[in-house]
Order: sequence, then C-alpha cells, then structure tokens
Amino acid sequence: MLNMTAVRTKIERDQRSALLFALGAAIVVIPQVYIALAFANYFVKNPEVIENLTLAGIVVLFILSVVFFFQARKKFKGEGKKEKGNFLLMGMLMSSVNMLVIPYYLVLSSVLEAKGLLAMKQPFISIFVAGVFLGALALFTVYVLFASVIEKKAQFIAKNINYILSLLFLILGILTLIKYLK
Repeated sequence: MLNMTAVRTKIERDQRSALLFALGAAIVVIPQVYIALAFANYFVKNPEVIENLTLAGIVVLFILSVVFFFQARKKFKGEGKKEKGNFLLMGMLMSSVNMLVIPYYLVLSSVLEAKGLLAMKQPFISIFVAGVFLGALALFTVYVLFASVIEKKAQFIAKNINYILSLLFLILGILTLIKYLK
C-alpha cells in the first residue's frame, strides 16, 4: 500500500511531497533488509524454527484472508483525507510497520544463498541492501511519475482491493499449507 500512498500523495499534494514519501519508505527498507540477512544464517542452521514459522504463517494468511473479506463487504467511500506534515517521516513510519518486508527478504536471501547467488558476507550484503534500496526507490518513483495514469485505473482496484487481497491471502495460505503437508 506504500506505492498507492505515494500515488495519492502526488494526486492530493504535489510531486515533491510524493517523492519525499517514497524516499522515506525506501530508507526504512535498509535496516529491514539488514535484519533479514542477519537472521538468514540462523534459520538455515535451525530448520525447525522455519517449520514453526511456516505453520504460524499459514494461520496468519488465513486470518488475513478472512479480515480482508469482511473489510471488502463494507461500503467503499472513494474519498480520502488531505495529509499534511513531513512526508519523508510519514513514508518512514508507514514503511516501518510493513511486516512483510523482513520475512520476504529472509526467504529471498536464504534461497539466493542456497543457490550460490548471494554470499552472506561483506561487501556483498551491503551491495545487496543498496540494490534493494535503489530498487524500492525507483519503483516508488515510477508510481509517482505515473500517478495520473494509475488514478484512472484505481477506482476499480480501490473498490475491490480487499476482495483481491482476501483472495491473494487465501491462495497463499492454501499453497503454503499444501507445501507444508508434503
């Protein structure tokens, strides 16, 4: 949702505010990815922890599926409130509560290391983190630059995002459960 917040900021405020939001969101990715990489070795050496986390993740995915389904049933109001304040800080705060970043990069770095594509030592870790930061910043910037195009398509998505997310989490939960049971 950080990408759509950057779009909304561009539409409701201006491009500078949206780019500051994007920069703030991307800055927070740096410590999140470092944390994920720091724990990757631990999880590789302790596979029973991954098994327990997978089970917990399945439960969370199904709960999220139900939550978003019930959220989708509520009447959609297409208007938002005008945000004021420090957009760099707002981007940092919103990005810091994104709970999916660390698990995502934990799994990704473990897979890349297992395939020999990532060496878990310096300077490779710092290069990987810098690449993630630059990639996140570039992606958010593209969203900001194409905000007017996205705005035209966003009404359908905005009305149905909770159904879409509900279905996504349900599918992820089922696939993870099937993989876990094998």
